[in-house]
This record gives sequence, structure tokens and C-alpha cells, in this order.
Amino acid sequence: MRIKERKLTRRKRDGANVAFFHPYCNAGGGGERVLWVAIKAIMARYPDANIHIYTVETAEPQAILDKAQNQFSVKVDPSKVQFVRLSMRKPIEAQTYPYFTLLMQSLGSMLLGLEAFMKLNPDVYIDTTGYAFTYPIFRYLAACPVGCYVHYPTITAAMMRRVKHRIVSYNNSSLIARNPLFTWCKLLYYKIFGWLYGVVGRCADVVMVNGTWTEEHIHELWAAPLSTHRVYPPCDVTELKQLRSLVKPSDPIRIVSVAQFRPEKDHPLMLQAMYELRNLLINNEMLWNKIQLVLVGGCRGEADEQRVQHLRDLAKHLSLERSVHFHVNAPYATLLQLYQTSSIALHAMWNEHFGISVVECMAAGLITIAHRSGGPLADIVETSETSRTGFLAAEPDEYARAILEVIALPTDERKRIIEAARASVDRFSEKEFEKSFLRAVEPLMRID
Repeated sequence: MRIKERKLTRRKRDGANVAFFHPYCNAGGGGERVLWVAIKAIMARYPDANIHIYTVETAEPQAILDKAQNQFSVKVDPSKVQFVRLSMRKPIEAQTYPYFTLLMQSLGSMLLGLEAFMKLNPDVYIDTTGYAFTYPIFRYLAACPVGCYVHYPTITAAMMRRVKHRIVSYNNSSLIARNPLFTWCKLLYYKIFGWLYGVVGRCADVVMVNGTWTEEHIHELWAAPLSTHRVYPPCDVTELKQLRSLVKPSDPIRIVSVAQFRPEKDHPLMLQAMYELRNLLINNEMLWNKIQLVLVGGCRGEADEQRVQHLRDLAKHLSLERSVHFHVNAPYATLLQLYQTSSIALHAMWNEHFGISVVECMAAGLITIAHRSGGPLADIVETSETSRTGFLAAEPDEYARAILEVIALPTDERKRIIEAARASVDRFSEKEFEKSFLRAVEPLMRID
């Protein structure tokens, strides 16, 4: 009680110390957009609040803030933001643990959480990266209210089903999938981890999820429906809706994919779809020669760079090297130019938790073909004939047929889909995020 009393006295005098746990706050992805827009919203609604960010980043504070402004158009007052530097980076990196990665990373996050707590005991703790195993530390040791924004559950029932049915995927190697004993052991491990994940998740006072798909899984795992709120992530739709297509009839038919070069984004599926498309157009070489797939994405390090090289090799193996182009770590200006000179967008990730790139492509006026699962299926893409905003597919041949269908659309039908898609994305705007976020975190900021 004494800790709480001292905190309350200091908070009334100096304002609340609101700490965001976001180790890679300078990464420049969708999660970082959530972080900076959330910080901006807190500062506007609670001007006396002092913002602290737990991070392992080593860049200068001004450089981090400048990147947030340049990349996300989010400007915050530097005098109100303090970075709490954490030194234990390795415990949360996946490559540190060749086996039992989920469990070891989660335990590693507890070490990082303890370091964070030792360096700053906040009044309010908000995790915006999904490190649920840090919640007990701040709820019980720091004695402060805990909030979190969940982009993607660390484990899901769908992951367990893939292991149970011995399906090979990026998180279930063929060695395990082929062996019944290994499969049983991994399934037991997943079930134990899922139980632990539920225990720590229920330590959060306020849970924000980024969409219907994540909400359903969090309800199943954490069983805390009264404290769970659906808060769609802020997407840069306002500027993108102003873009006008520069595509001319004589131009190539450009298909763009915007996704970091990570294994779960399933870039090989898109290359396989292009291979199937070429087979469908075997008697129409003129049309095939006009089609280009442009893969745009960021590389986080050497592993991602190797992944890009493997994709280049796969494209060559499938004889697609003339039809597939790569833009690695492209600046935002290049991305905007590609939006204006492309007509179709592809998304291939299975069970994408939300799909910010899907929303942004729709806002930019591209007819989008997304994976029939996760956020695109549950929240973003409408496929009914009366109110279609895009297309959904799952297998390479489905993607190929969908691409042909989009290419063959009459001009008036194409225009109707684009207009419907652009009208539908307003619910994912930055303004809507700020309203929903502030409504959710209000109990955390209240002084009882």
C-alpha cells in the first residue's frame, strides 16, 4: 500500500509516468505506427503525462522521433518522451533459441521486463508488442495498472491444429510433421505454453486487440471478455485516398505486394501464383508479357536478406525472373509511386492478424487479392457481388484465376470496386484509432 500511496502523491504533483514496452520502437513497421499514434493520443488527452518507452534501440532519441515523424507523420513533443534503455536484447531474439523458441523468448521477455521495472517503476504500464509474460511483473511488483495492445496472439488454436494434423509450415518443420512422437511432444508443449499464456494474459487490466480474428483467439486463450476491446490499428488512409492512378492502357499490368520479407508473409505463394498464371496464359503470350509482380518489403537483417535471395532463386527456377521485381527497403516516395502505377495488389499471409498493407492498398485505389483467412477475411475485404471491395484466395491457382478476373473487369465494374474499397477503409483511420484507444485506456489513467 505504501508504494501505491507514494505513487499517487507523486502522480498528483508531477503527472503520471506512462511507460510503453516496445523494445524495437525504431523498426518502422505497423506495430511502431500503433505505438507512436498511441503516444500522440495520450499526450493530447493527458497533457501532464510523462511518456517513457522501454527500448533496446541504441539510436539517438531525436533520430527515433524524426523517423516516426518522417515515416508515420506523427510528431510528438521531445521534452515529454524519455527512452529507458534496456541492455538485455538477446533474451528476446528468436535466433537465440533454436528450440522451444516461443517459451524461451517469453521467459527472456520476463528478464527484459525485470530490467525495465528496475530502471523505472511507472504509474501506468502499456505493452504494445505482445510480450504478455511481462504483465505479472508490472501488476504485482510495480503495483501499477497494466494495459496491452495485442497485434497477434503468441500462440493460437490454429497453430495447434496445424501441428496436430502434421502440416508442414514455417513454424512446424517437416522433421516434426513426419514423426508421430515428435508431433505429440510438440502438441503437449504448445498446450502447456497456451495455458501459461492465458495465466499471464489475464494479468492485464485492459486488453486491446487489433481486429475480430485476434479478438476471438484472445477470448479463447485469456477468457477475459469484459476487459477486451477491439481497437483497429491506425492506417494511413487519408493521404492514400487522394492518390490518382497514373496507369495508361499501354503500361505494364503491375501487381504489387507490400510486406516485410519474413517467412510468415509467404512470398513463395505469390511466385507460385505467377507460375500458375503463366500456365493459364500459355496461349496468350502477349498478355503474359505485360504482367509484372513487384515485391516491396523491408529486411530486418541478414536472415531476411538471405530470404530475398532465395526468392530471387525461386523466381529464376520458375523462369519468372523477367516478370518479378524486388524493391527492398524502398523509401515511402517509391511506394507511393508504385501505388499510382499499379492496378492490383496481392497479400499472401495465412491468418494475417489484421492486414494494414491490405487496407493501405485498398485506400490507394488498387484492387486487392488477399488471403482468405485472418483479418482480411474477418474485417477488411467484402466479396459479395453487391458490395465487393476486393477478392480472396488461398491456393496459387485461386490467386492466378483471381488476377485474370481482375484484369478482365469492365471499366465501370473496376471503378465501382475501387470506390467501395476506398469508402470502407475510413473505419481504420488514425482518427478512429485514437478515439477507440483513449476510450479503452481511460480506466488505466484514472486516479482513484
